[in-house]
Amino acid sequence: MIWLVRHGRPLIRRDQPAHAWELDPAGFDDVWALRESGRLPTDAVWFCSPEPKATATAQLLTEHEVGVVTGLQEHVRDSTDWIDDFEAIVDRAFADPDTPAYAGWEPLARCRDRVTRAVTGILAAHPADDVVLVGHGTAWTLVVSELTGQPPDLTAWRNLKMPDVLTLEP
Repeated sequence: MIWLVRHGRPLIRRDQPAHAWELDPAGFDDVWALRESGRLPTDAVWFCSPEPKATATAQLLTEHEVGVVTGLQEHVRDSTDWIDDFEAIVDRAFADPDTPAYAGWEPLARCRDRVTRAVTGILAAHPADDVVLVGHGTAWTLVVSELTGQPPDLTAWRNLKMPDVLTLEP
């Protein structure tokens, strides 16, 4: 089984791109609540994105060793622009994944390929283990689509909380 955990609430710093944001200490209780919820396995291998909000979420969720995997990084958005209609830009990224949807954003197809390669590599290396991956909403939306053969579910993406967890049978 695979658990895809979306990181906790970030501390938004408008002078930094999102991949540099830390976990907001005001949201630690939400992460601890997920830890105590029974929604995560007690015995699994753990990996996370290298982004600070993801590594901090993983550290709060488990006492297990957590491997940091560069390929689990979120859709790269190297911009500090504040986008009022962020969801519309993400919709555009999903509609045309081969083209950057905004200045400084990588094409979504590149993210999909990178994250899917990382996840399938982890699953191949741990075929008999439950696997918990801590990362990001857009990346997990892409992975779920690739692993299930279904189109990306943008409604599910919009409904993801911080933190949240999706489960899949690979």
